[in-house]
Amino acid sequence: RRHVAMQVRNPGRIILLLTTPIVACNAWAIPCRSFVPSLFKGFGVLPTFHPFKQRVGGSPQLRGLTALAFAAGSKGDGVNCANSVQSFIDEVNSGYEQVHRKFEEQFWGTKMALSDGCKLSDGTGPAKYSVDDLTETKQAMEAFLADEKKLQEARKWLDDPSATEEQKKILKMFIRTFGCYIMESAEAKTLREESMKIEGSLESNRNKMKLGADMPGKGFVELSSVGLSTKMRTDDDEGVRKACYEGLKSIGPFVLENGFLEVVKARNKMAKALGYEDYYDYKVTQAEGFNKKRLFEILDTLEEGTRDLMTSARALLAKEKGEAALLPWNRGYMMAGDVTQKLDPYFPFEKSVEMWGRSFASLGITYKQSTMDLDLLDRKGKYSNGFCHWPQPAWKKPDGTWQPAMTHFTSLADPAAVGSGHSALTTLMHEAGHAAHFANIQQGSPLFAQERAPTSVAYAETQSMFLESLVGDAAWRGRYARDREGRPVPWELVEAELTATHPYKVNGLRAMICVPYFEKALYELKEEEVTAERVAALADEVEMKIQGGPSPRPLLSVPHLLADEASCYYHGYVLAEMAVQQTRQHFLKTHGFLTDNAAIGPALEEAYWKPGNSEMFLDLVHSLTTQPLTGEAWVAALKVPLEEKLAAEKLDYDKAVKTAAPGKEEGGGAVELEMRVRFVDGDEVIA
Repeated sequence: RRHVAMQVRNPGRIILLLTTPIVACNAWAIPCRSFVPSLFKGFGVLPTFHPFKQRVGGSPQLRGLTALAFAAGSKGDGVNCANSVQSFIDEVNSGYEQVHRKFEEQFWGTKMALSDGCKLSDGTGPAKYSVDDLTETKQAMEAFLADEKKLQEARKWLDDPSATEEQKKILKMFIRTFGCYIMESAEAKTLREESMKIEGSLESNRNKMKLGADMPGKGFVELSSVGLSTKMRTDDDEGVRKACYEGLKSIGPFVLENGFLEVVKARNKMAKALGYEDYYDYKVTQAEGFNKKRLFEILDTLEEGTRDLMTSARALLAKEKGEAALLPWNRGYMMAGDVTQKLDPYFPFEKSVEMWGRSFASLGITYKQSTMDLDLLDRKGKYSNGFCHWPQPAWKKPDGTWQPAMTHFTSLADPAAVGSGHSALTTLMHEAGHAAHFANIQQGSPLFAQERAPTSVAYAETQSMFLESLVGDAAWRGRYARDREGRPVPWELVEAELTATHPYKVNGLRAMICVPYFEKALYELKEEEVTAERVAALADEVEMKIQGGPSPRPLLSVPHLLADEASCYYHGYVLAEMAVQQTRQHFLKTHGFLTDNAAIGPALEEAYWKPGNSEMFLDLVHSLTTQPLTGEAWVAALKVPLEEKLAAEKLDYDKAVKTAAPGKEEGGGAVELEMRVRFVDGDEVIA
């Protein structure tokens, strides 16, 4: 079972192939990696190990092949010389897939609180899930991406005249990606590792936090952050709503006492050691390609342009509902609490998956043979935020074969809660929008289809937020918001909700920009100012300045602040909403409608999805909409008078309800999205 073949093409071109059975692979890999390089030191070059699959005779595919290459090589006998451009690209692609997969397995397992040994959708998985393994696999993935030798070799091959245009495109992506992770400062590397360890402990403690509210007459009731927020919007008892707000507010002191301050300090030290102004400047520059100063020039135009709208909206709410309506536990309820309860029957929880599927299929969206695990239900110990990640990125292999995506997708639905069906549906539309985007990236490396830097946050969020926005349209509701008997939501309820919410839509914008303004101020604090008292006071100050008063979602309860991959990320939602409104405006001008527009899916795939992170966010928006990105479409939508808004929505609603119910139209029935889905609840596979 040991095969050794040596091929000599030209002087200096030698490949040594060592193949071993899969069971012996690990036993061979270690001595080979240490012994063989020293044995062939006389060649004057460093051997490169190149693992790949090889069929030996009639035996199954073996993964025990290691190639050591010396000098420049060429193709021969079906084997790529490891020194060729393509061999280097193959080695990076294969190596990245492995470290990426191991990290994502631990990310999913720890966030979903899976039992050790629980299998993923492809029947594989690690023997155990732990915070230590999560930290270790994340460090391994980042070490792979921060390998300076890979960066140098990518640059070398980019200058090679034999490289094709496609190979040059991939090499440029390698260089851009490696540049985001390589830290030339030893101090920065140490600080990075330190912050990740503290962060892992913080997130573990946060997941185990006994969260809930002291309910009037009931005592403490355990609820997730989503459950607390839902009750605050829908419960008729102000005492219950206030208790839920205080429950959310309790997250702040908890994270401040459990390592968040130390994480902030370590992150800032790391960024400054790399020459950035602070951690926020580091994160935005890596993800978006422009610095913190440029970002807040953009955000300042929105903040200043909507400040008067916010003041007017708060005054109107106080006038119509009383001053108490401005209290953080009353605001959401006063604007929509009664309407939310009346709408609830038209968003049955058990129909949310079907309505998502039918809506996406009618938009011409497919998932290119991907697989997806959906963990929709809230439960104790589960991570308190919805997300969508990809253990297997989608990409096109050099031989033209397609590698479909594998997706992990979670939300925090409580089927018994009022509004849970609507929440589940909007989360599905949002996260499944992410999944559709990343399933359709069609480039020559998995690095084009991973969600971390240099993938733009705003680029990723534009796709999900655009598709989620459809749920708020009267046309979509007239078509898909139906009760269990199939009756569409009455116009009177749609009208009531628009009347209750449209004048206050600006509050959503202000809440969105509140998070980046807080993180900007947080990371601009001097190190000695990073104390529990100062940070808590800073959160209150920013809420007052940006939202006009305490926020229904206290800033320190926002989970994005804690995790490295989501911190200094929220500005992406703001830039994305700008792009969403501009994209909606574009389709309305060119097609006249959005709901069930079968041209939208292919248009998004071609302009936004296929390129992956090979193009810059601002360029992608311009390529579809033919306009540079601005906030004009968003501000214009907020300024539409209520009467004008109601008239336009009524026309769209009337057209929608005249069509057959979803699944009942001619040719309706089965939903085809070109995807295999597993519905799971932690360890349990439901369907």
